[in-house]
Amino acid sequence: MKKIIPVIVAIVLIIIVVIAGFGAKLLEKYSYSDERANLEEYFGITSTDDVPIIMQDAQVEEYAKIWDGVCYFDFATVHKYFNDRFYEDKKEGLLIYTTPDTIIRTTIGTSEVSTSKGETSNEGYIIARYDGDILYVAADYVKKYTNFSYELFTEPYHMQVYTEWNERQVADIKKDTQVRYQGGVKSAILTDISKGDTVVVLEAMENWTKVKTKDAYIGYVENKRLTNQRAEEPIPVTDYVEPVYTSISKDYKINLVWHAVAGTAGNDTLTELMSATKSVNTISPTWFALSDNQGNITNFASQDYVTKAHDMGLEVWALVDNFTNEGVDTYEVLSSTTTRTNLINQLVDAALEYDLDGINVDFENISLDAGEPFIEFIRELSIPCRANGIVLSVDNYVPLGNTDHYDRAEQGLVADYVIIMGYDEHYKGSTEAGSVASIDYVEKGIANTVAEVPANKVINALPFYTRIWETTGSTVDSQAVGMEMASQYISDHNIETRWDETTCQNYGEYQSGDTLYQVWLEDAESIQVKLNIMDKYEIAGVAAWKLGFEVPSIWDTIESYVNQ
Repeated sequence: MKKIIPVIVAIVLIIIVVIAGFGAKLLEKYSYSDERANLEEYFGITSTDDVPIIMQDAQVEEYAKIWDGVCYFDFATVHKYFNDRFYEDKKEGLLIYTTPDTIIRTTIGTSEVSTSKGETSNEGYIIARYDGDILYVAADYVKKYTNFSYELFTEPYHMQVYTEWNERQVADIKKDTQVRYQGGVKSAILTDISKGDTVVVLEAMENWTKVKTKDAYIGYVENKRLTNQRAEEPIPVTDYVEPVYTSISKDYKINLVWHAVAGTAGNDTLTELMSATKSVNTISPTWFALSDNQGNITNFASQDYVTKAHDMGLEVWALVDNFTNEGVDTYEVLSSTTTRTNLINQLVDAALEYDLDGINVDFENISLDAGEPFIEFIRELSIPCRANGIVLSVDNYVPLGNTDHYDRAEQGLVADYVIIMGYDEHYKGSTEAGSVASIDYVEKGIANTVAEVPANKVINALPFYTRIWETTGSTVDSQAVGMEMASQYISDHNIETRWDETTCQNYGEYQSGDTLYQVWLEDAESIQVKLNIMDKYEIAGVAAWKLGFEVPSIWDTIESYVNQ
């Protein structure tokens, strides 16, 4: 017996050790970790002035900055999330914001603001500042012109931003607990929350729920710690109310034709060229063009012309372009507030001097870097036009390819009419012969435009010209001719034409030696199909390039569209 007892004791001790070890492992597995997360790593903070942004219910990749107790967003973040109407003039060191009736400017690095109405104020903080070559704008200043809310938290700095206030799911905490980085008792603690706190419920799982705390930590709590889950309607912030952009809208379909005037003598052709037209109510003479990089313009305007046009029942929307005069850099003109203002003043002064009814902006081949200066030009030009009852219309390429920087949606808000130049599908420099304006091309242009611009502001322009194509091997060339000359060309070369269902145009060709000659005609039939599409989208009217290139009978076709 004495020999057995030590064996029994040893076995019991072994069992106790095994049980203790197993219990320790169970305790280690199921006990709650006290490890706290490194919050700088959690938020991705790499600098003491970084402010992580929680936008709605998720952290975004951008960071705000905190300087002198003021929170700032970089300019790209302002445009991306809040308001793309802020404009940075890098040349003159200005931050500009344009409303329907005034231009608000601040010199970057200062706290002072001035307006085009002569008003001045002081915000009491640096409104905009550079960090290296990156512009930052104070959140409070952005908030003056944008409807959003933000709350700033410390230790470490981070911020909650709301731009929308949709219904959300919330729940109450029924016992003091922790929010952990991931679901699981061993995950590091992000923050502590107390009984009675309310959290936003983001995603429910079997045992854990992803939540956001009132101080914008996003992590996980155990389901058993949540109670009273419910839907909640947040109270929206309405600190800023968007201003209303008033527009001039005619109570008739626009029937505009451009009149190519290359000098003052060209004004004398108005009466003759208009004699065969019908139902035209708007004429746009090509009177103005950028002449240098200081924002000056050449001017062929004529008071006698305007008087004659008015006597004919025509409104005069004089055109300004950026391509007639060589050596002009559109970016250089528009990116400087001084030169941009000079250009606007000259255009508006001319409109008032000559009693013009409108200004038609035809700026083409705008580079990507000139996109923002261009739309700022349109915003600023719209102010005196709006104040003086001058119609502002803007010409645009068919919106296919990389032309988003023309910002048609903003044009549609601040301008009165957006005109689609519904042609040049194939043009002088094209590498293959083709239609100037096939029906699919025209319809896509209209459909894509009315997706961004109200249909009652959209005008589609038709071509009164045809291109005669010559293809020899890989060499392609063409010349643009008016309707009468195209018809004569068909007759002179005994070309048999046929209706092409793909383009909805009469097509003809002939071979001479190694050269293939091709034409896709613009005539009454092709124009009618285009007008049918325009009627389908219920747009504001029609324009045409150019006066004198048409045959008189085409006006009967257009008149039927305008009067229906």
